[in-house]
Formats: sequence, C-alpha cells, structure tokens
Amino acid sequence: MDDQETLTRFRESIDNIDAALVFMLAERFKITQAVGAFKAKSALPPADPAREERQIERLRRLARDAKLDPDFTEKFLRFIIDEVIRHHQQIRDAS
Repeated sequence: MDDQETLTRFRESIDNIDAALVFMLAERFKITQAVGAFKAKSALPPADPAREERQIERLRRLARDAKLDPDFTEKFLRFIIDEVIRHHQQIRDAS
C-alpha cells in the first residue's frame, strides 16, 4: 500500500468517526430536549450547576483514562452543556 492509499484509509476512518459523532450528538440533544420540556413543565431551572460540575469531573476522569486531554474534554463538554442550557431556556420561555 502506498502513502496515498494509507492516508485515504485514515481519512475514511476519520470520516466514519465524525459521522458517528454527529449522530450521537443528535441523539443526545433529542434526550436533552425532552429533559428541557420536563423541566419547564415542572418549573425546574434550566441549569443544574452541581450536576454540570459532577459531569465535567466524571468526563475529565474518563478522558485521563482514555489518554485524552482532560482540558479539551472539559471545553467540549462545556460547549455542549451551554448549548443544552440555551435550549432549555428557550423551551422555558416558550411555555
């Protein structure tokens, strides 16, 4: 196998992983939308800072175990959490 074929195979694997990530995020957001609706119906706040901190620390531990940069993992999770809170606030405001 030549260098170009090797690179093409690596890139195909990356593309497959990216597709899986998109579908996993879509599924995660479907669930968090349901959580947001439940919170709005139950008059619960859109954010839960204590849970967020527990989740961040849990995922930082998982990142270390997986040999992934925990700071990167925290930034990634924080981005997702902030987006979920924004969605929850929108649901609450629409209720």
